[in-house]
Amino acid sequence: MELYKPSEILIERGEEDAPVVQRTLARLPEVPVRIVDKGWERGGTESNGTDSFAAGKRRLLFTRQHSTFLEHCPAGTPGLVCCNYLVVSLISNCPMDCSYCFLQEYLANNPTLKVFTNVADLLHEVAAVVDRQPWRQFRIGTGELSDSLALDALLGFSADLVPFFAERKNALLELKTKSDCVAGLLTLDPKDRVVVSWSLTPPEIVEREEHGTAAFCARLEAARRVQMAGYKLGFHFDPLIEYPGWEEGYRDTVARVFSTIDPRRVAWVSLGSLRLTPALRVTMRRRFPQTRLLSGEQVPCADGKWRTFQALRVKMYRALAGWLREAAPQVPLYMCMETAPVWEKVFGRAPTCDKEVARALVAPNLANHEKSGSPSTDSA
Repeated sequence: MELYKPSEILIERGEEDAPVVQRTLARLPEVPVRIVDKGWERGGTESNGTDSFAAGKRRLLFTRQHSTFLEHCPAGTPGLVCCNYLVVSLISNCPMDCSYCFLQEYLANNPTLKVFTNVADLLHEVAAVVDRQPWRQFRIGTGELSDSLALDALLGFSADLVPFFAERKNALLELKTKSDCVAGLLTLDPKDRVVVSWSLTPPEIVEREEHGTAAFCARLEAARRVQMAGYKLGFHFDPLIEYPGWEEGYRDTVARVFSTIDPRRVAWVSLGSLRLTPALRVTMRRRFPQTRLLSGEQVPCADGKWRTFQALRVKMYRALAGWLREAAPQVPLYMCMETAPVWEKVFGRAPTCDKEVARALVAPNLANHEKSGSPSTDSA
């Protein structure tokens, strides 16, 4: 995919010498630069009546994060099975523009693509939590408010994060992406502490709904490359999208994935239903009038989000789970933002507690490292 190139670079006064700022300026010398004061007015209002969210993505702001970095994943909503996932955000907003992305509602009033310059503070904060609790096992991801790798060729954050997590015996870092921007990872040694995950939908959905992302085949090739470099992989079939021919499309997608990569080096696979808030549905109609995602059989659920109605999404979950179990029977499989009754219908039982899901995902991967001593680089 193409390197992101903003219309202008904004730098909060005092952050001019931050390493990430200097790296980016060196790689984009032709982009106009403006120094702004702390508290610079939130972007998105200067688009002259056009798409303010898309316009906000084209402005790149470097600023400090003044609140905490480490937070619990918002998927831990009461009534839904939780996997005790933690998130950190070095970036807010994403250069990609998937039609169903929640950020277009969540960041509607603050759409400027922000990069936080104080990565050392993030690492100190994570170390304070992880290192002081060596008996706990942590799974931490960076892909909540932006794609984890889409800007890595510019920002180079992987060079800070991967070595940091590689030295921690009780934590796994997940870098979740729809890009093929993996060059910065290939010379680093993850020591089995970093999982690179791809969000996947069938190629026809990628082309129609996931604007600005890497093509399906490019994502698979990137996954093969990082697996050969010693990383474990993850895959997220989330959101599952019902469309004419979805069974053939998803069956073929699973087959292509596991004919390309080694299932023995896959840390986990997740499934999740398309879920949209009422406000997001309105935004999608305005920004993506050609999308077909609002014409399916969706119903409002207890958490206020619209989902594919339960009977159909259970059918989809069971189908995907069957194909995945056939292709990779040993890989941990879980669902994101689903209720215990749906777990029971798909897997025959629901986790007895949130910690059960977390242990099933994290413990085997940490244990494998202790047994092997070094990452395998086998490839399919």
